[in-house]
Amino acid sequence: MEQRNNVTEFVLLGLTQSPQGQKILFAVFLFIYIVMMMGNVLIVITVVASPTLDSPMYFFLGNLSFLDAVYSTNFILSMIKSFICGKTTIFFQACMDQLFTEHLFGGTEILLLVVMAYDHYVAICKPLHYLTIMNQRVCVLLLLLAWVGGFLHAVLHPFFVYNLPFCGPNVMDHFVCDVYPLLKLACTDTHIIALTVLPKNEAICVIILTLLLISYGVILCSLKKLSQEGRLKALSTCGSHITVVLLFFVPCIFMYVITPSTLTTDKFLTVFYTVFTPMLNPLIYTLRNGEVKNTMKKLWTRKRK
Repeated sequence: MEQRNNVTEFVLLGLTQSPQGQKILFAVFLFIYIVMMMGNVLIVITVVASPTLDSPMYFFLGNLSFLDAVYSTNFILSMIKSFICGKTTIFFQACMDQLFTEHLFGGTEILLLVVMAYDHYVAICKPLHYLTIMNQRVCVLLLLLAWVGGFLHAVLHPFFVYNLPFCGPNVMDHFVCDVYPLLKLACTDTHIIALTVLPKNEAICVIILTLLLISYGVILCSLKKLSQEGRLKALSTCGSHITVVLLFFVPCIFMYVITPSTLTTDKFLTVFYTVFTPMLNPLIYTLRNGEVKNTMKKLWTRKRK
């Protein structure tokens, strides 16, 4: 503990140290943040305010948009601050809080994508029992389980890092506090901890993605039972969800499984699934879902009147 107190704060270098590059990236990520917030907040308001979007699918979609907005804000604001200041200083406890928060929302979002896949499975494979199986109580329980799972996932990362000795240097080549950059700064052997954290992240990415792909394989096989109209609607809904799943999981697979976790690779893959994916999610769901688009038009046209 005495050793750790030698470092009371960390310096985050951000994405680039080039002054010109920082100005360009500031404008780019500010624009992305505005678009991301507008898209996700619009979906949340539409789902909450519209009585026609009261099915479990839209309940989970509204919660996914809320998670995207909060999750991405945690990263983008850190980046924007680093573009303005050049370097960002963060206290040790604030770093641990940020580490916990990013894994809480990220872990919860992963489990919510699993819940949404289950919802689609029930809707397509068991349509006559859908409202009985996916009643309000079950939906709230599944959402709660996603949050509890995200919390348990998030607790482990600060647990491994909190009591490590940090005696210098304190400069982190990243834009947020994360496990691997922190392990590189610890003045002790972190090999065992790395072997503990890395397989867990690999397992989460690979196992959950595999389960999701298997579930959608089962769903696609059952589409032959539906009418042509029902088949197209199901394909549209599932296609949107599969696209979101791939956008979220493929960078995770590359970061933890396929490529070595170098800091440079880690930074840019982190940007992709924490910034671009939350921005694209509202576009993917609204552009491919006619019911959401029509509801948005009616709702916002009525509000302008």
